[in-house]
Amino acid sequence: MPEFATLAPPYSMPAASDGDVDRSDSSSNARCAALSQFLAGVEVRAFKIAQAALRHEDDALDAVQDAMLQLARAYAQRPAEEWKPLFYRILENRIRDMQRRRTVRNRVMSWLPFRSDPEEDGPDPIAEAASEEPPPMRLLEIDEAMAALQKALGALPRRQQQAFLLRTLEGLDVAQTAAAMGCSQGSVKTHYFRALQTLRAQLGELDT
Repeated sequence: MPEFATLAPPYSMPAASDGDVDRSDSSSNARCAALSQFLAGVEVRAFKIAQAALRHEDDALDAVQDAMLQLARAYAQRPAEEWKPLFYRILENRIRDMQRRRTVRNRVMSWLPFRSDPEEDGPDPIAEAASEEPPPMRLLEIDEAMAALQKALGALPRRQQQAFLLRTLEGLDVAQTAAAMGCSQGSVKTHYFRALQTLRAQLGELDT
């Protein structure tokens, strides 16, 4: 799992009059702390969602960090209860933008002769590093189950995948998921239900 850079607040609070400087500073610091705490709480789950959609670690990290910056710059003054659906709506838009760019890039690259980069074929020393813990049987079973779930999620249609991840992994309710996905609550229920049907058929009963 990549490390996320700590975001310094990239926005400015409204200027205060001299008599309100202390009060404004206190309010600004409290809001900055609340926003930082919110971002720290969602960054790992958001990364998993982006990685499932983009299937590329660096692209997923870029998408999450871009979404975090945009939320901080444009919506820091909004009520804290609105941050979560707003953040995931921003993240979804960023993922779509990256997928469109990737499609265009692939079309262009298809016209060029294929050239492999020998540096990209080398082993990853971090990935190949041995774990310091012995691999217990239970840990192996969990890893295998998670790998199967990841594979099944990757095969879902994008909207079903998104609805499942937001509802199950992030814990958004139907209304918040609809706001994040930019669709109706009925569509969220349909996508989520179909995702559950498919995953349960492939993996058995899930604790969702």
